[in-house]
Amino acid sequence: MSADQLKQDRSRSSGPFQYYADHSAMSDPGRRRSLFARLPDDIRSLASIVADLGIYDVVAKDFYACDLGAARKSEIHIRSLEKRLDRIVELDGRPLSARREVDNRIAGRCNSFTLTLVGILRHKGIPARSRCGFGGYFNPPRYEDHWVCEYWNAEQRRWMLVDAQLDAVWRRKLRLSFDPCDVPRDQFLTAADAWQRYRRGVADPEKFGISFAGLFGRWFMASSVVRDFAALNKVETLPWDVWGAQPRPDATFDDHKLAYFDRLAALAADPDANFAGLRRHYEDDEPVRAPAAVFNALLQQQEAL
Repeated sequence: MSADQLKQDRSRSSGPFQYYADHSAMSDPGRRRSLFARLPDDIRSLASIVADLGIYDVVAKDFYACDLGAARKSEIHIRSLEKRLDRIVELDGRPLSARREVDNRIAGRCNSFTLTLVGILRHKGIPARSRCGFGGYFNPPRYEDHWVCEYWNAEQRRWMLVDAQLDAVWRRKLRLSFDPCDVPRDQFLTAADAWQRYRRGVADPEKFGISFAGLFGRWFMASSVVRDFAALNKVETLPWDVWGAQPRPDATFDDHKLAYFDRLAALAADPDANFAGLRRHYEDDEPVRAPAAVFNALLQQQEAL
């Protein structure tokens, strides 16, 4: 994509385009920005590089014959891209484009791969954002909790979804029929899309969640709406961070609560068209706004965000 195309797109919608092209506190590589200097520009190469930097901890043994100890598994809790890059360099000091052996890949989950790609794209001035939602390609007919990168393709003049977690091993295991650098919108549903489908009566909440953890339901969908709303405001949390407006598993939903999440989903369903409202709502609605400290549900402790 050319610089002129990107400028034209930003001028057409300078608010969201410039906003998502700039770093957040989490996506900023900080002192490690030099690692991005010689990376390629095409999305397919970048997604492949990101995929080879990490290893999904839950399937490390089954998919890669890699036994991660407890210390290595804790890497999934590293929040900022800068600190993740610190760890990546500790494990293998070569350029990011150098293919890593599986034992030298940083442990992470879907959000980690996503944040890394988002950070690289923003470093290049390309609008990109993390999206929290559900993937329909892991365990159909269920939709599993998942995060992907959404970036602006200036040549095609559309936002595209990229799943940077899907290396050759994942693609073979899942027998994918689509391009991971252009994930179809019916294969990955943003949390807002999933919630709206549920409210229209065309999606069963009990099919949305995390199979290996046994977590499903309307409460989970609503929590994902909150995390996606935060990510659209460039506060990229961990998938298991809990705060404010997120319902508990035993939560009941009256008309008022349903309308509340309907409003969040309506704003997040089209972030560009609703950009001013989405930003304003996040700043004004304390329960949906991520606080300085959140509850890490996996570690069962409060942590600074």
